[in-house]
Amino acid sequence: MPLIQVKVFENELSQEQSSNLINKITDVVAEVTSDRLRDVTWVIIDEVKDGHWGVGGNPLGLGDVKKLIAGS
Repeated sequence: MPLIQVKVFENELSQEQSSNLINKITDVVAEVTSDRLRDVTWVIIDEVKDGHWGVGGNPLGLGDVKKLIAGS
């Protein structure tokens, strides 16, 4: 029974994006392993509070991620 945990910032994903992510991750697990595992693949999306994530010793927030995505 595969268990995949994904961590994102709180409110980073809409409900539709979360559902899409869960679906696509499950598809990949079934493709790479066996389609028989599809119905027992668990995907958990954990939301982390803004500023409770750090990189290189520095706190990181959703605003920082949005700047990275925008290329700023």
